Amino acid sequence: MRYKLVIFDFDGTLADSFPWFCRILNEVADRYGFRRTESHEIDALRTMGGRDLMRHFSIPAWKMPFIANYIRKRKSQELDQTRLFDGVDRTLRELSDAGVALALVTSNSEPNARAILGAENANLIRTYECGVSMFGKASRFRRVLRRTGTPAADAICIGDEIRDLEAARKAAIAFGAVVWGYTAPEALIAQTPAMVFRAVGEIAEKLAR
Repeated sequence: MRYKLVIFDFDGTLADSFPWFCRILNEVADRYGFRRTESHEIDALRTMGGRDLMRHFSIPAWKMPFIANYIRKRKSQELDQTRLFDGVDRTLRELSDAGVALALVTSNSEPNARAILGAENANLIRTYECGVSMFGKASRFRRVLRRTGTPAADAICIGDEIRDLEAARKAAIAFGAVVWGYTAPEALIAQTPAMVFRAVGEIAEKLAR
């Protein structure tokens, strides 16, 4: 395998949670006093990075932990509305069987992630870093490297958002972009990730080359 450690994002990468997020977005906006979203705006929002989204919604930084905590709690009450993308089970098993260490770094909670993954998949993940803040992934990536004893050059982060890519670069880790998540494919590809995955089944295949 090309890398010894694969660090996955969760929502939008392994779990198909974007439809659920869109359904609750305006409820969260009303609760925390930020701008509501019309359906025709979604495509434009999917091209934005994290800071651009905060400016668009006029969300001050101090509100973000409260919003994230509420979303995690809502998710825990509606776990049945989120499923893994097709092929995730097989991909995690293939990588693990090939001797690749797997890690999960996500803003979601560990109980939510484990429940959606299912026990068998969850046990394949060696390291969990959950409840990560909006722009806190770089430090968590570095922590995963230390905990697993992996040099940055031997690791890749796989995610679906521009902020994932930016955090990977801060931690000197390669980034693999998936095109089926929250961020529009063209916006991610424009950031020149090290790898692009157009289907879940490509992940293990391309990493084995």
